[in-house]
Amino acid sequence: MSNETQHDAAAPEPPASTATGRGEVPGDLRMTRLLWPFVLASAAGLVPFTVYGTFLVPIARAADGSVAALGQLRGLGGLAALAVGTALAPLIDRVRKEWAAAGGLAVLAVAAALGASGDVLLLAAFCLLVGAGTAVLNPALTAAAADRFDNDAAAGRAATLITATQSLTALLAAPLVALPALFWGWRGDLWAVAALTSALALYFLLRGRRARRAEVPAEAAARPGYLESFRLLGALPGVVPLLLVALLRTAAFMGYLAYLAAYYDERFRLGPETFALVWTLSGTSFFLGNLCAGRLLSAERRGLGGERLMAVALGVALCALVGVFLSRSLLVALPLTALLGAAHATVAACVTTLLVRRCGSLRGTALGVNAAGMSFGVFLGAGLGGVGLSLGGYPGAAAVLGALTLVALLLTRWVSRGAPAPAT
Repeated sequence: MSNETQHDAAAPEPPASTATGRGEVPGDLRMTRLLWPFVLASAAGLVPFTVYGTFLVPIARAADGSVAALGQLRGLGGLAALAVGTALAPLIDRVRKEWAAAGGLAVLAVAAALGASGDVLLLAAFCLLVGAGTAVLNPALTAAAADRFDNDAAAGRAATLITATQSLTALLAAPLVALPALFWGWRGDLWAVAALTSALALYFLLRGRRARRAEVPAEAAARPGYLESFRLLGALPGVVPLLLVALLRTAAFMGYLAYLAAYYDERFRLGPETFALVWTLSGTSFFLGNLCAGRLLSAERRGLGGERLMAVALGVALCALVGVFLSRSLLVALPLTALLGAAHATVAACVTTLLVRRCGSLRGTALGVNAAGMSFGVFLGAGLGGVGLSLGGYPGAAAVLGALTLVALLLTRWVSRGAPAPAT
């Protein structure tokens, strides 16, 4: 083998935007071809809990436990995601992001194997490990996908493409896992997840080793320390209020989703089978909103920055939330439900894009803290929404969740103040 051939074989994969032209944002299909391992791993990370939720009744039967008790175990995953995501967020920027993703995938593989046993204690371990694994996997994949591009517009679009994939997977995963389960049962689904995540973990491990050989030693030595990463992140203009917006938005939206089925049943007499269509409507609008908002932000249109779009979307979300819970007509509630999902998806895309653009080399830390904050927002929203519902019915729930959205809307002023000046 010649020296030239050896050099080419060891050469690192160039940044995607270098290949496509500096400053150019590839189309969604082209970007998906470039990022397919990240997209596949992102989708795989949502499957374990989807299997658990879809087959909760037979899993409870196999474990000789109640559905309520087994359902509550899933809350352990949220607590683990909050703790692990916060503790390990700075480490995502200190190690190869591919290695962090490989570690998260390996944890998911172990979790799936333990969950397939059907034992109560091992199912509790399954929930804890899935929460911990995804707390590392999702921000690592998002940051690594963004790092593939050397301009902010393409990096932000890559990050939102990963989050859009997650929302699409959440929408389609239930029927996708139900079909193969007809042949091998829910245990077979978990073993298939274990095999898939193990293969992906090996892929990202090897990918990280190849990237490390091409890393400049001075770049690795210049990375900030653990506590210094938190300090530097807090000092970046507008990042702290942006993280708070994400937490409050998640709390408002997840609190709304927690009681949406009960609301449609009580107000419009829609049973579970019919309500599944409403859930599909909400999920589809969220996916399309996330996908379209990410593409719109990558275009960098004059006068339509992420800060302004986020404020407008939060205003729309506030009006739609109040409208849904106060509506007496199904024909009004349904389009408002779709509008609310699209508005929250737009805010989520804005948060991800702005974090990627503003945080630079700290984007892994920022996305890790953001994921942990959203995990806390899930619990906060469900709890506060329940308080509002018990005190004032659905108008009370609308008031509490609307207040969270309003505070997030007010915080966008501080996000805008921290916006970098436009290039001249």
